Amino acid sequence: MNNHFPPEGMPCYDPPAYAAGDFAPPEADPAELTLTRPLLEAALAAKPALAALSTEEKRAVLLSMADALEANTEAILAGNAQDLENARDTIAPVMQDRLRLTPGRIADMAAGVRAVADLPDPVGRTLSSHTLPNGLQVNKVSVPLGVIAIIYESRPNVTSDAASLTFQAGSVCVLRGGKESIHSNTAIVAALHQALEKHHLPTALVSLVGDTSRASANELMQAVGYIDLLIPRGGASLIQSCVDHAKVPCIQTGTGICHIYVDGDADLDQAMAIVDNAKTSRPSVCNAAEVCLVHRDAAPQFLPLLWDHLVVRRQEAGQPPVELRLDPEALAILGKGIPAGWDDFDTEFLDYILAVRVVGSVEEAIEHINAHSTGHSEAILTRTQAHADLFTRLVDSAAVYVNASTRFTDGGQFGLGCEMGISTQKLHARGPMGLEELTSYKYVILGSGQIR
Repeated sequence: MNNHFPPEGMPCYDPPAYAAGDFAPPEADPAELTLTRPLLEAALAAKPALAALSTEEKRAVLLSMADALEANTEAILAGNAQDLENARDTIAPVMQDRLRLTPGRIADMAAGVRAVADLPDPVGRTLSSHTLPNGLQVNKVSVPLGVIAIIYESRPNVTSDAASLTFQAGSVCVLRGGKESIHSNTAIVAALHQALEKHHLPTALVSLVGDTSRASANELMQAVGYIDLLIPRGGASLIQSCVDHAKVPCIQTGTGICHIYVDGDADLDQAMAIVDNAKTSRPSVCNAAEVCLVHRDAAPQFLPLLWDHLVVRRQEAGQPPVELRLDPEALAILGKGIPAGWDDFDTEFLDYILAVRVVGSVEEAIEHINAHSTGHSEAILTRTQAHADLFTRLVDSAAVYVNASTRFTDGGQFGLGCEMGISTQKLHARGPMGLEELTSYKYVILGSGQIR
């Protein structure tokens, strides 16, 4: 294909190995579990209490959790204010937005819990059934996973999302948030515990690891026999460390180098609105667009439009402009902007930065995406059905859009209630992880004296 970027013959950017950071493998014997053993033992002991609940009883508890979140809004905001004060000089403004809670966001958290309460119970469903020639009836039945641990970073709404989803899915949750949100998370879990106590249930059904050092995260990664599934939800280094070092089953989530491809015949006004939404509505989240690919036929018109909307108009409105990092052809068309570095097409910016490349065909766009994507969300903006069909068939990501923003990759937007995270792997779960993805299954075989 033409217009290779990097140029043909030059090696593609090979991202450096992730730094161990706060999630290095433990030096001590992981079997000791010195920080988390009592909490994990309590979580295991609490499982039967949850298993004994009926669908209606679980729903009543979840509705009480939602009420408790709203009733404790003042305490949750006070904890969040303390976290924001501590983070003021340590994390970027866009990341502070992920951490910030408001009365409206707490109301949204409560609404998410109520939405989960209204979803069908995923446990105990007969997924399939057949009878063998010998008369045995083989039933495949959905069951809880057991104990689910979630290691996450600065978004405190994950606390209530994870607690409600795991509870409805019949599993105990062990939450390990980041140090930047510990006061928010503590207040949220305290509210959820009020609801559990109201229904005479053990508070260990929703457990929060108070220690936010790397040691507690590493213990969860090693807690074989206690944890049935570990879900890391955060930055690339956290996820990669869990994948590399966890001895318990682990699902990769979250990292999103999301692409939008503007085809040669795209409706450019519609395309501009979609790219604007995907990049600027909330740039710090994993479904925000990081790369825009533009067909060569559309580039002379679309790139000036992109500059006008994302740079000029945002500056005039007093908003942060988007920094466009341009490949050589895009830079030549605009005559201004920042040249893209080799790593810009392999970076999850989580900021007002967008890498831009000009391509010669939908096939070249697909090739670029499959080479550089993290498998999260990609979009094609086109009026050619054949191009849309080719794109959706060949792009190997969890969510693939035609003429829509990548920002819809979300459990709530997909009608799943809230979500545990976005799985970017292919085994067990892919895309937004709702209730069904938080269950497993077993076979229940009914006989009448058969022997083999």
